[in-house]
Amino acid sequence: MSMGSTKVLEESKQGEATMVEGPDNGKKLYLESYGCQMNFSDSEIVASILAKSGYTTTRNAEEASLVLLNTCSIRENAEQKVRNRLNHFNNTKKKNPELLIGVLGCMAERLKAQLLEEEKLVDIVVGPDAYRDLPGLVEEVTDGRKAVNVLLSREETYADINPVRLNSNGVTAFISIMRGCDNMCSFCVVPFTRGRERSRDPESIVHEARYLHQEGYREVTLLGQNVDSYRWNVTKKGEVIDPEKETVNFAQLMEKVALVAPDLRIRFSTSHPKDMTDDVLHTMARYDNICKYIHLPVQSGNTDVLKRMNRGYSREWYMNRIDAIRRIMPDCAISTDIIAGFCGETDAEHADTVSIMKEVEYEFAYMFKYSERPKTLAERKFTDDVPEAVKQSRLEEIIKVQSANSLKRNKASVGQTFEVLVEGVSKKSDGKLFGRNTQNAVMVFDRGDIEVGTYVNVKAVDCTSATLIGEVVQQ
Repeated sequence: MSMGSTKVLEESKQGEATMVEGPDNGKKLYLESYGCQMNFSDSEIVASILAKSGYTTTRNAEEASLVLLNTCSIRENAEQKVRNRLNHFNNTKKKNPELLIGVLGCMAERLKAQLLEEEKLVDIVVGPDAYRDLPGLVEEVTDGRKAVNVLLSREETYADINPVRLNSNGVTAFISIMRGCDNMCSFCVVPFTRGRERSRDPESIVHEARYLHQEGYREVTLLGQNVDSYRWNVTKKGEVIDPEKETVNFAQLMEKVALVAPDLRIRFSTSHPKDMTDDVLHTMARYDNICKYIHLPVQSGNTDVLKRMNRGYSREWYMNRIDAIRRIMPDCAISTDIIAGFCGETDAEHADTVSIMKEVEYEFAYMFKYSERPKTLAERKFTDDVPEAVKQSRLEEIIKVQSANSLKRNKASVGQTFEVLVEGVSKKSDGKLFGRNTQNAVMVFDRGDIEVGTYVNVKAVDCTSATLIGEVVQQ
């Protein structure tokens, strides 16, 4: 995700095949990941678990003995895309009956019966808290049984597993700090597919960050459904409670990771407005290596819609958090999520969303049309009554406003010089490199003799709504 651009999330992210090198013993894993960054992070955990059972990953599905799709349920289109891929792999299985096909992640819990018994599209169904069981489940299928484990856990964090870094650029990496969600937004399936919130031991997070820095990585993104809800109870049951050490909150965790090394950048995603406290903002302001960028999903600019969404805040309360960010970190970039056409949304309520976009002037936004999901509070309590054509029209207006915001924000950066972490070669030109500044803006500049993984000062000389065009400044 880059600052200064727009993106419409009408379906999950395109499936991405991942691979890691290893000894070839004939056991090949083809792994496709869909949806959020948490899913891609989970795929790295899966690859690590199966590597201990002798599997190496491949980008060539035709040579795989095990195909796993790590799935997303947030949109109906996302599920349909996965079904299409499963049908494709079932056609492959007709030619190779030994091929095993499995579904992981959010669709696994919700559609286990349909996928296994009714449609017979898969051999294995594994929920996000059961990845440790994968080797045993594969053995069950090999013995002629269908294998399933979608039990949710109140404790599993995979804290002891060192993830295999799939498709890594060797510069940036994810660190999962918590799992699950307790917020119960009325439109969202995550609490039902990923379970309750539980946080990971902070020392294991710091250890992973330190290891990554030693391996040459220069940026880590702390991941969770709501990272700023992070809370670790240091004392255990039966121990004497030290009031000063009873818990570690997100602000304290960020500080611990920031202190690993001054040249290790810290990002995080995603945060919930209700937990974006001033202590988080002051910690961000205090450390140069904590990036000045916050993704703060608003979803709607109207208080009544926010109440129907069960978001736990009003428009005024949300704007108080925006004002706090601007006051404590004037140079901080802010992005958001927006849903067009939620249940009962009127023209006036939609106008409030447009007005909050114009008031905040987000650098970036993920924009959706509302899609009703099974088991959610919205499905049980409300009617999905906004016509599709109206949803589309409202979404197009939102996109237009955000495009103008993104371009305005990027134009304001032209003439400024930024420290950029070089992440790789530009997709459009081998003669150019790209990287991001602390505000998460993508900058493209001449390659020269600059090495990937280093920091360079880049002056923005031009821009599009998505990218800053830069020139390297002599340091």
